[in-house]
This record gives sequence, structure tokens and C-alpha cells, in this order.
Amino acid sequence: MEAHADGSLLHDGVPMLGFALVFVLIFRRLGLGATLGFLVAGAIVGPQVLGLVGGAETKLGIAELGIALLLFLVGLELSPSRLWRMRRDIFGLGLMQVTLCGLAIAAIVWVVSQSTLAAALALGLPLALSSTAQVLPLLQSQGRLRTPLGERAFAILLFQDLSIVPLITIVAAMSRNPADMGGPPGWLLGLYTVAAIVGLILVGRYVLRPAFRLIGNLGEREMFVFAGLFTVIASAAIMEMLGLSAALGAFIAGVMLADSPYRHELEADVEPFRAILLGMFFLAVGMTLNLAAIAERPLFVAGMALALIATKTVLISGLGLLFGMQKRQAFALGVLLSQGGEFGFVLFAQAQSAMLVTGEAASIFGAIVTLSMATTPFLMMATKKLRAEPERSAEGLDGPRHEGSNAVVVGYGRFGQTVAQMLIGQGIPVTLVDTDVEMIETAGTFGMKVYYGDGTRVDILRQAGAADAELLLFCQDGDGLDTEALEGVHHAFPNATIFVRAYDRRSVMKMKGAPIAGAVRELLESAIVMARRAMDAVGVDGAEIDKTEAEYRRRDFERLKLQRETGDIYAARDSMFSQAGQAAAAETDLEPR
Repeated sequence: MEAHADGSLLHDGVPMLGFALVFVLIFRRLGLGATLGFLVAGAIVGPQVLGLVGGAETKLGIAELGIALLLFLVGLELSPSRLWRMRRDIFGLGLMQVTLCGLAIAAIVWVVSQSTLAAALALGLPLALSSTAQVLPLLQSQGRLRTPLGERAFAILLFQDLSIVPLITIVAAMSRNPADMGGPPGWLLGLYTVAAIVGLILVGRYVLRPAFRLIGNLGEREMFVFAGLFTVIASAAIMEMLGLSAALGAFIAGVMLADSPYRHELEADVEPFRAILLGMFFLAVGMTLNLAAIAERPLFVAGMALALIATKTVLISGLGLLFGMQKRQAFALGVLLSQGGEFGFVLFAQAQSAMLVTGEAASIFGAIVTLSMATTPFLMMATKKLRAEPERSAEGLDGPRHEGSNAVVVGYGRFGQTVAQMLIGQGIPVTLVDTDVEMIETAGTFGMKVYYGDGTRVDILRQAGAADAELLLFCQDGDGLDTEALEGVHHAFPNATIFVRAYDRRSVMKMKGAPIAGAVRELLESAIVMARRAMDAVGVDGAEIDKTEAEYRRRDFERLKLQRETGDIYAARDSMFSQAGQAAAAETDLEPR
């Protein structure tokens, strides 16, 4: 079917977004990630399969703005001081990764394809770059961007973006195209880079911040959207005009606003555009995939993709070990960055324009990049057990022993720490018991002795001196204790007063009739404190605040009592403060008396 090369935005948007919606939902449901869904959807609607949408190259150019927005948002998360702290990883680990991986892959291309050395370098060096658009959202969705693994991955990706300039310079230096001979030399491009970065820093400090302050004073939220998008597009356009990385310009703009009070507002405003345009980028990549070229040489494409992934995984893992990472973390870094990247398409086009490679070769290696990107979700799933940190061993840790303490605290997390420290502050001897090995080791660095053991077991409690203790305080997380377990503890240690940390109302209901002095819901008191402060902030009288708190506590106590008696979580729900009850009370007040 012939592709619609010049379809309108509405005509092209319907099949693109429709197929993307279906495939992304399917692939997310299968745990394979959104990126692969976008790539497959783009390949299907593109000219190679159904031919519903054309003009993939044009759409790819527009959608590359999504990468710039992604780097801008990442920049907002990084203050200049944090970047300075990461300089060793950026310019050490990043430089070694791009250099070693680029040369190794270029050597493989040279041997396998029997091409010229210039062509092998033009095709191999770009394959050292990984997919920023794929890796960063993956780290963000897992909440791992600020972990040691996330920071190392980000440092490498950032240097890869910086390396676009020298890689373009290398391709230009090897060019066989007479039109390229009049281009700027590499040293001038480097000078442009430094000048552009310094210029963006000055503009960010002396123009952008005052502008956003003015917009904030006006209170026009729509203007924040306009200003945020203008900042990204303008900084990216300046870099692109100089022949540099547009994404790098957007990143620097984000860094310059990272310490401003408008960071969170900008994140909220720009994020929807980032998500849409990044999806469009992968759709366009899928559309540009030359399936016919792949069909002609499927073994070469699959073999090179496998060689690319294996080479990068091994080399990046080795570099991770060299830079002090644990084995599993280093392997995770290698797998995470094993794919080719979106900037490979840009550099392949540069190599084709420089007459170093043919259009067919650029398409085939573009397919290799796409295939390697498609394998990342599968590799992450397949290597999950290999990448997972082993459970910390309790070997060498002391089990609890009788120290003559008046209180035994089971669980030394955020709840148990407060309880234990207040008792110690009153001079009450405390024995601490927990099963979290990492927490036990951390507590030791603060001068706290925590014994290893399951404090819900009677034999462990006996070792800890519960038979002579006046207090047993169960402060561990979760809702594992019930009436039967607590009766067993009370029977073994009848002289100890028992208190229990309860997860929620259901946890309290599970302890109905238990021989305990009290069950404290872990968030109740802190929530009441916040509500009191909130009412005070809007000018509610102190006496009224006390009255409201007392009434809430009375209703909550009566409701919980009835819930424990009946075992029904919905019991006495009419006694809750609610919008429906507030409206009914207002109507009653309006009725004539």
C-alpha cells in the first residue's frame, strides 16, 4: 500500500496515536515497556507495512524535540554543585566508555563488513552511544535515577551527548564530499561549544530567572508553559545552529534553572509535552525502519545487534568494576546501556552525507540500533535475578541476649527509633531486636546496638530478656501480629506490658481481645498534628481546633470500637466527618425553625 507522504496532521495523527495507544498498552501489560510498543506501532503504520502514514523523516525531526525536553527535565533535577560532584564519572567513566566501546565496535564492523577504515569508524563510533530516551525514563519510572547506578548511567549518557560534537567533527574530517570541505574545522566547533555553554549559563542567570520571577508575580500559569517551552526550544535551536547537540543545549538550560524556585512548576508544565513528543520520536524511528533491507540480510542485522549488545555489556561492566562498583551493579549498568542510541541515526545520516557510507548501509545499521533498543526490556527482564543484590547475610551478627533491660523494642525502623530513643532519654534500659541486616549495620555507625532476630518469636524474646522486662514494644512494619500471636507472648511473659504498632484500622481489628495495653496506629498522631497546623494556618481559633480534634478522636474511638466488635470495616461510617455529612448539616441549618 502506498504511503501518504504528505498527509495532514489530523490524517496522520489518527493512525499514529491509535496504533501507539493499542501497542503501548499491550507491551506495558506484558511488562516490556512503552518504547518497544511505540517502535512496533511506528513500523506497522509506516510505509514498510500498512503505509498509513508517510513523511517519517520530517516527523522524526519534529519529534526530536522530545529528547530535548527530556534532557531539560533531567537538567532541572541537577544543580551545578551536583554536576561538579559527578565530574569524575562524567569525564572519566563517560570518556572511557565512548572511546573503548566505539573503537571495539568499529573494529568488529571493519572485520565483518570488510568496509574501509573510514566507513567502519563512521558506523562503529555512533554505536557506542546509548539511548538516553529509553534509559532515563526507565530509571525515572523505577525511582533509581538518584541511586549510585542511576547516577553512573546518567553520567555516561551525559558525556555521550557531549561527544556528539567530536563525533560529528571526526565524520566531517573523513568526509569525501567536496561540499564539506568548506565547513568549520574541529577546533572551531569545540570553541563554539564552550562559547555556547558559557552564553547559556549567563542567559540563564541574568535573563531567564528574572523573566520567570516576573511571570510568577503576574500569576499567569499559562505563561509558565510558554516560557518553559520557549526556553527549551531556544536553547536547543542555538546549539543546533552552531552544529552542536540540541539536547545538550536543553540540558544546560535545565541545569541553570535547577536551583530556582520555579523548578517544580516548570517540571509540571513541560512533562506532558515531553511524554507526547518522546512517544512520537519512537513512532517515527519505527516508521523509518527499512524492513526490506533487514529482510535481505536478517542474519547480519541480528548478528551485529547481538555483537553490539555483548560488546557494550562486557566493556561497560568492566569499566563499572574499574570505577569501584559492585559486580551486580556493574553488570546492571552494562545491560542498561547495551543498546544503540537515537543519536546514531543522526550520525549515520552525517556519514551518508559525507559519502562515507551508502544509504543502504545507513538503513541497515539504523535497523541494528532499533533492534538493540527493542531488546533492552527483554534483557532487563531476563537478567533480573543476576542483577538483583543478594540478601544480606546475618552471619556474624549477634543474636539477642539478656542484658537486664526494662524494655525490649522489636523493630528499629523509623517508628522504633523514635520509641527507643525517647525511652533511653528517660534512662530506661532498652534491648533492640530487628531482622534487617543493613539497618543493623547502619545503626551501629550511630552507636546503637541492635541484635539480629525475629522478635515475634517467643524463644527470641526470651533470649532478649523479655521474662524480666517491664515493657514489650512491637514496632516493626506490617500487620503480621494478631490476637493469637499476642496471647502467646502474654502467656510467656505475663509481667510485661505490651504495646503494638498498628499499620491501620484493619490491623487493630485483627488484635481484637488481645492482652495488650495499647495499639498505636502509626500515622494517626502525625496526621492530627498536620491537620491542626493546617487549621491554624487559615486562621481557625485555637479553642476551635482543640474542639475539632476532641470531636474527631471521640468519633474515631467509637467507630473503631464498633468495628472491632462487629468485624465490619464499614461499621459506624455515618459517624465520620464527610462532605455528605457537611452538606446535610448545612441544609439543616437553612431550614426554618
